[in-house]
Amino acid sequence: MSIGLIAAIAFVVGPVLAWLGIVSPLHGFVVFALGGLLALLAGVAALIRAIRGRGVGAGGVAAMLAAVVFVFIAVGSRGAPRINDYTTDLADPPGFQHATTLSPNAGRDMTYPPPFAAVQQACCADLGPAHLAVLPAEAFTRAQAAAARMPSWTVTHADPASGTIEAVATSRLFHFQDDIAIRVRPDGNGSRVDVRSKSRDGQGDMGVNAARIRTYVATLGRS
Repeated sequence: MSIGLIAAIAFVVGPVLAWLGIVSPLHGFVVFALGGLLALLAGVAALIRAIRGRGVGAGGVAAMLAAVVFVFIAVGSRGAPRINDYTTDLADPPGFQHATTLSPNAGRDMTYPPPFAAVQQACCADLGPAHLAVLPAEAFTRAQAAAARMPSWTVTHADPASGTIEAVATSRLFHFQDDIAIRVRPDGNGSRVDVRSKSRDGQGDMGVNAARIRTYVATLGRS
């Protein structure tokens, strides 16, 4: 079996194994990424052979196809910093309470890393809270309803007394899980809703958490 074909198979099998739950999301992603990198190398070699008029073969074709998809995905996440925790309140990020009791988070530091603040300011200065012209009780109801409508989110905790909501977002393909904290506070005559989204795996998140916060804040603003 050619290297190109092996690479293409790994590129496809990694996500499938993770989606089926046979391997962890991170392990599935590693297989996918290694397959993509190997496919890129094999695809370039196959392209050179084709230009020189030599046979490419099924492995070369498979490698080139996988390489094109891999590059497309890589370009789409270009510029995303290597942090995996974002918040709309850098001075006082919403904390996780219920999430710390979940077994996947056992022994994990769930506090917001202070060095991330400068990185987030540089890349995502647009991230900000939702301001609602209603009292906190109504804002909490809206925030909880908006969280329940978010695709791939599962609300795991809601406490009207403290104005806090927590949820877990699960990615469709690899089934990566990210923890989300929402906090509702009074803000003048209305309310302020802050959000925090934190990945459980990896050092970077390809921009997923920031995008999630933007989507949620926009959804809540339309409610």
